[in-house]
Amino acid sequence: MSGQLKEVRNRIKSTQSNLQITKAMKMVSAAKLRRAQDAILLMRPYALKLQEMLKNIVSNSEGSIDLALAAQRQVEKVLLIVITSDRGLCGAYNSNLIKLTKQVIREKYEEQFAKGHVEILPIGKKGYEHFVKNGYKLNDTFWHLFAHLDFEHVKQAAAFAMEGFVAGNYDAVEIIYSEFKNAATQRYVAEQFLPVARVENTDQNAGRADFIFEPEKKALIAELMPKILNTQLYKAMLDANASEHGARMTAMDKATENANELLRSYKISYNRARQAAITTELTEIVSGAAALEG
Repeated sequence: MSGQLKEVRNRIKSTQSNLQITKAMKMVSAAKLRRAQDAILLMRPYALKLQEMLKNIVSNSEGSIDLALAAQRQVEKVLLIVITSDRGLCGAYNSNLIKLTKQVIREKYEEQFAKGHVEILPIGKKGYEHFVKNGYKLNDTFWHLFAHLDFEHVKQAAAFAMEGFVAGNYDAVEIIYSEFKNAATQRYVAEQFLPVARVENTDQNAGRADFIFEPEKKALIAELMPKILNTQLYKAMLDANASEHGARMTAMDKATENANELLRSYKISYNRARQAAITTELTEIVSGAAALEG
């Protein structure tokens, strides 16, 4: 009986230690989430408006100017930019992104994958480790970007994708990431990065924006397109960063609840075992006293 009590005491002590860790991690994630959420909410309207403007420019310039980053080619070589996290303990966040990546390959690029023409550019340690372990063709240049999450470092990854596309190393580039909705909700998306998408309209006049270009149109578009694409990837990174902290905060909150439930269960078990031990000792004492009197 004493052995059972000791085992339950050890379990209670271990669970209390885990509870302190999950509480602390939840508080840290909540603080980081506030900053990450502010960053993406301020950035998103600006980035989406630029993206919309870029699509309109490409749609209105069709045939009038050579747009290398909007060139539609037969898709033979593909680059997938997969944004995961550097750390775990965030529930199914990373596994959902990896599943989506495999789903995109299976549904859209199965033929190219079979030929070895699908390359993965992982951003985040968890995705990098998974794809290395499973033998995927990948580029390991930018997996550590979350250690330096700023526009200057992110645009280096965007420049790599753009240069590869213009050079013909890739015919399509997609970004796979988690779009932040709120602390408890993320939306896992695969978004076309290159070639730049065009506005699709059944009515030729609908959705056509009339732009006045100053300076000369060709020079302006050549300068504008890469900057907007840099912003698109940076927005995806900020979305992923906020989503990661939200997922981790939610996971640690759930872990804290489970630890409290487990602690209550262990305390009940401990009290029952202790009560049984006391009852047994009293019974032995009474029996011994009765034997002496007899």
